[in-house]
Amino acid sequence: MRSLFFFALLILSIEGFSQNTLKTPWADELNPTNPLPEYPRPQLVRTDWQNLNGRWDFAILPKGSSPATGFAGKITVPFAVESLLSGVQTTVGPDNELWYERTFELALNRKGKRVMLNFGAVDWEAEVWVNEKQVGKHQGGFDGFSFDITEHLVKGKLQKIRVRVWDPSDSGPQPRGKQVKDPKGIWYTPVTGIWQTVWLEAVPESFISSSYSETDWENGVQVFYPEIKNAQEGQEVEVSLLEGSHVVASFKAQANKPAPVKIENPKAWSPDSPMIYGVSIKLFQGKKLIEEVKSYATYRDIRMAKGTDGHQRMFLNGKPLFQYGPLDQGWWPDGLYTAPTDEALLFDIQKTKEMGFNMIRKHVKVEPARWYYHADMLGMLVWQDMPSGDMGNRWEVRPGIIREGMNKTRTPESEEIFKTEWKEIINEFRFFGSIVVWVPFNEAWGQFKTTEIVNMTKEQDQSRLINSASGGNFEMEGTKIVGDIMDLHNYPDPVMPDPAIFGAESILVLGEYGGLGLPVEGHTWQLKDNWGYQSFKTMEELKSRYSILIEDLSELIPKGLAAAIYTQTTDVEVETNGLMTYDREIIKIPVEELKKLHEKLYK
Repeated sequence: MRSLFFFALLILSIEGFSQNTLKTPWADELNPTNPLPEYPRPQLVRTDWQNLNGRWDFAILPKGSSPATGFAGKITVPFAVESLLSGVQTTVGPDNELWYERTFELALNRKGKRVMLNFGAVDWEAEVWVNEKQVGKHQGGFDGFSFDITEHLVKGKLQKIRVRVWDPSDSGPQPRGKQVKDPKGIWYTPVTGIWQTVWLEAVPESFISSSYSETDWENGVQVFYPEIKNAQEGQEVEVSLLEGSHVVASFKAQANKPAPVKIENPKAWSPDSPMIYGVSIKLFQGKKLIEEVKSYATYRDIRMAKGTDGHQRMFLNGKPLFQYGPLDQGWWPDGLYTAPTDEALLFDIQKTKEMGFNMIRKHVKVEPARWYYHADMLGMLVWQDMPSGDMGNRWEVRPGIIREGMNKTRTPESEEIFKTEWKEIINEFRFFGSIVVWVPFNEAWGQFKTTEIVNMTKEQDQSRLINSASGGNFEMEGTKIVGDIMDLHNYPDPVMPDPAIFGAESILVLGEYGGLGLPVEGHTWQLKDNWGYQSFKTMEELKSRYSILIEDLSELIPKGLAAAIYTQTTDVEVETNGLMTYDREIIKIPVEELKKLHEKLYK
């Protein structure tokens, strides 16, 4: 029976799957027994924690089976099973399930504490057992989740975790972004399983489970919203802001109540000056300190307002700012969804900053928390897309280069899956000040009930702008577009929405353009049949054409264009329209020349 299983696994690894070997420079730095060792949740840091990344047992079995006969081999967590860095590089498919198991020694101080098991992200449905007892199930490929496993631990240090994962890829209605069973063109390799860090931490009975803050710009106040799990009567939370080691402001509030911290002479966060306040959050019962966690805060304000030229603009900290950045898919040739190291995760943002961009559109993917932490630290604005799914609705072309898609009629299950995960993503990532725009839909991909979804987004977070439909599939409320932004896409040349039609009450942006392609020999996903929206043979040709695009783009800004997004940061699989190759080895236009070209956009 075991031999039949291994034969089935071998067939899975051969049929319909490319064993690609393209790697980034960081792949060889990866330690398979201790990958991504950094604390994964920089917005809420505890000292008593244990990283469970590393070598786990795995098996791929028909849906509904269990690994009673054993496991097939080892997989490196947290890399998807289809990735090179997982050590497996095989497909799973919607008819099979991926099983994980790991035995480990518990290395936490358990005395008087609860033990939480945390998953950064698992694609898509995860069911978890600890020491043979089920602890919970979660659906959603892009949001984190936790289980209290205290009652499931056994005596002694040795413990066992088992995880079952099922992912229907593009066969199901769930948000899945660019991954498909049959990758080609702008659609990429499927991603299944654990793809972010797994870790344990010890917490008291009442503990700080999350926290975020919002800036009250007019009053010089940073309002914190710490959430206390299992809060007891009389408990209080003290929030302190620090510059270096010096406390500059603090406020004590009842548990699960807002904590407005008044700041004298507050220092604003921006791309030019990414000021970060250190934050200490303490939970008290009377005078007794229950626990303390470390965090940070960005004092910044984003809103829509009319500039002196009469056009709606994005105002950052009270001033209009033209936002320009690349479409960033966040894919890696060796790790797929997961960067090989934290240094690699940081690299793309650093290079984008050095190129003279001040914004990144994170395209139909959500990154690990550390990516947004790096964006905060470097001063990079972020537009955050909701990963798309349940597609099939069509485009219609209207005059004026505005595209209008038909809203999709989804099943109640599909609608609920989308709404649940989008709410979770907003709640989890609204902490990060770098995120200034939410984008629930892209190019009508699975778009449904647009007005309802925009209102839901606004209800979850009123402190950011909403781009309801990147690409132009908008809905109207009277004479106004639902949401704050009118966004269209055009390749390769820059265009803009007509200010006479959309300019009075909407921010006008070019949500995608460019896509200039240049395959670089030795640095492509496949040897031939690579493509871009407009392809070139030399870097000089590419630079010349890009320079013309920037000149044309700059002429649209005084006419009302408030932001633009160039496709794209890196090549991705067969798409070769990145400013960098997929392996990050080659930057196709020198960084200094890009920065000089982009300077004129901000004047």
